[in-house]
Amino acid sequence: MPKTSLRDRLSRPPILVAPGIYDPLTALIAEKAGFEALYVSGAAIAYTRLGRPDLGLVSLTEVAETVALIRDRVDTHLVVDADTGYGNALNVERTVRLLERAGANAIQLEDQDFPKRCGHLDDKVLIPAPEMAGKIKAAVDARASSETVIIARTDAVAVEGFDRAVARAALYREAGADVLFIEAPRERSELGRIGALMGKATPLMANMVEGGKTPILSAAELQELGFSFVIFPGAIVRALAKAAEEFYGSLMSNGTTDVFRNRMFDFDALNALIGTPDMLERGKAYAGLDSPPDRKSGQR
Repeated sequence: MPKTSLRDRLSRPPILVAPGIYDPLTALIAEKAGFEALYVSGAAIAYTRLGRPDLGLVSLTEVAETVALIRDRVDTHLVVDADTGYGNALNVERTVRLLERAGANAIQLEDQDFPKRCGHLDDKVLIPAPEMAGKIKAAVDARASSETVIIARTDAVAVEGFDRAVARAALYREAGADVLFIEAPRERSELGRIGALMGKATPLMANMVEGGKTPILSAAELQELGFSFVIFPGAIVRALAKAAEEFYGSLMSNGTTDVFRNRMFDFDALNALIGTPDMLERGKAYAGLDSPPDRKSGQR
């Protein structure tokens, strides 16, 4: 695991950048690229595991299983999108326990009503702010480690307006949230206002969605506006989906992968990336223990 806790890392510059991931392979590649934290995106899990939209279709069990598989492969901090917590405050308690045991270093909860939808889609519905504050308090009380970061997201900008979103975020901070996430501000000026109004007391998180409602800013620009943390949650799926569409189209047209080879890993390169040679070498150390026992003596 990283030497610095996620909580400590969020308390100091530079801004923390976390790419979206959805499985152990994307996590491994992102870790090798040098990222200090990875964002386990609920939308990305829905896109890839279900081939469906981000409309609250993914279950807690599926997310926890995904986190456990990722944690078995990488040591980097994992920030996990837990949607609405999969129910009321009592469900949130269980969600936090399961995700924390699976390997989450931070758990993000949002104030949408069920069924939730992607924060950059229209027609979202919110639960009452006091109810969400109770869910945040339940998450804080349920975590086994004080180092587990609880992120409170509000989708109120699109439903109740910017000022109400700020008020909700302040209430969630009072309930114990460690990081505040006001989703889908529509202008750079709104991002600046979030930083000016909220950023000194609590780390702020921003979400960059290509084609979404929020203007895309660089990490450096967001840091200047007062943000401590930025995620690019679904970018990897959009990149891979585009590449896959072009790959399959090329294969269908040409009947061969040769024209695509300069955009692919070959067999050996992919095996090197995932550590096949090292694993085979380590396996040799156990090969001598595989001989069957002597039937007469009962010994090997």
